[in-house]
Amino acid sequence: MAERIVEGQRRGRRRGELTIATIARLAGVSKPTVSKVLNGRTGVAVETRQRVEALLREHGYRRPDAVLPAATLEVMFHGLESNQAIKIMRGVDGVARNHQLAVGFTEVDDEGTSQGRPWTEWVLARRPIGVIAVYPNITPSQHAQLAASAIPLVALDPTGQPVHPTPSVGATNWSGGVAAARHLLELGHRRIAVISGPAQYLGARARLEGCRAALDAAGAPLDPRLVRVGAFSFGAGRDFGRELLCLPNPPTAVLCGNDLQALGVYTAAAELGLRIPQELSVVGFDDIATTNWCWPPMTTVRQPFTEMGAAAASMVVALAAGEALSQPRTELATTLVVRDSTAPPSRP
Repeated sequence: MAERIVEGQRRGRRRGELTIATIARLAGVSKPTVSKVLNGRTGVAVETRQRVEALLREHGYRRPDAVLPAATLEVMFHGLESNQAIKIMRGVDGVARNHQLAVGFTEVDDEGTSQGRPWTEWVLARRPIGVIAVYPNITPSQHAQLAASAIPLVALDPTGQPVHPTPSVGATNWSGGVAAARHLLELGHRRIAVISGPAQYLGARARLEGCRAALDAAGAPLDPRLVRVGAFSFGAGRDFGRELLCLPNPPTAVLCGNDLQALGVYTAAAELGLRIPQELSVVGFDDIATTNWCWPPMTTVRQPFTEMGAAAASMVVALAAGEALSQPRTELATTLVVRDSTAPPSRP
């Protein structure tokens, strides 16, 4: 099966209109220098590399068919230690095994580098059949770098979708926000606060807008004074939770953009002597393992990370085999998981 994918990838490539020699002449460098850029090797000045990459993008260069990829899927993570990473890798590995493919991974920091080098250089050097990027900040330039080497890219982003036309896998964030808000409304809550993720993440916005839509439909519009926007982190949840719970008229429930924020709210509530769920209901989003271990176990919206990993891997395998995708964006359903952190409000 791996051989069929590699052969399909060869057939699916479009030979570049320009040769390496032509790119080298236009950039004023040698052919080996262009080859280094294409293969992600070091020893090329930053300005030179950028000039060569710009020409490759401008002319839509693609590698010739003689250059074969390795029978490997590469998964690129920002935060490999995250709870989601293991589940995603499990889904990817299941598909890879079915196609006799190995799985490699690259961990990327906040600057988009891995071990001090741009992550694309590591990927180009390893030449996988395709890349799954679990990372929200892929740039058009990085996408073009992989395209020049005929390496298909699929973005798996639990927080949104890429800003460029890259095939992607995500979850139904808006519906998840609706389900979480409706659950609190059905319990009788009306003064509901929302801690959202970063505004630049479309998924975070979708979760917030889903909450807002459900509250509006119930005749209990979201009070803008009860909305906070910030990082998907424990610290943000703790700080925002403290702010909200110290208001003259605090919320009876807090709906969070992810589980880490919700755990931060747990801490803020404990510091202020508030009991969950007797005096405050809390809802998270993601369903990381910790939500079942904390006390009380957390009500949250589950994202199907394993299935998302499998879907992304299947898309990459199809693209590597030269197949066209039926749709460039796949969204898998979220599910509300009700545990013990939510209850009817003790006050209006």
